[in-house]
Amino acid sequence: QVQPVESGGGLVQPGNSLRLACTASGRTFSNYAMAWFRQAPGKERETVAVISSSGGSTYYEDSVKGRFIISRDAAGKAVYLQMARLKPEDTAVYYCAARYAPGDWCPTRDHEFNSWGQGTQVTVSS
Repeated sequence: QVQPVESGGGLVQPGNSLRLACTASGRTFSNYAMAWFRQAPGKERETVAVISSSGGSTYYEDSVKGRFIISRDAAGKAVYLQMARLKPEDTAVYYCAARYAPGDWCPTRDHEFNSWGQGTQVTVSS
């Protein structure tokens, strides 16, 4: 079972960009659907973006469509979340999650994922 490890969080001004990375500890992400979730203080965890193991299918939460892009490298070693035009409401702890799922399936709910990283803080503030 893979263990996701997030990196790339930090403090950024509104309107700027940030890229999060998720790497695998011990194995690769090949044949795993991968997702980014986030949880803001006092709010429930929400799905941000998902990419299938094939890379052929993606899902985005409505509020990030057109601003965030999820991608994965061909070697299966990393998954990225490129975030642009960041807003204060994007402030949250961002989690990377993995689910063994060969093919084009894009699970979108958190209970469908069974490997989670520790999270990385993203703060959007001037």
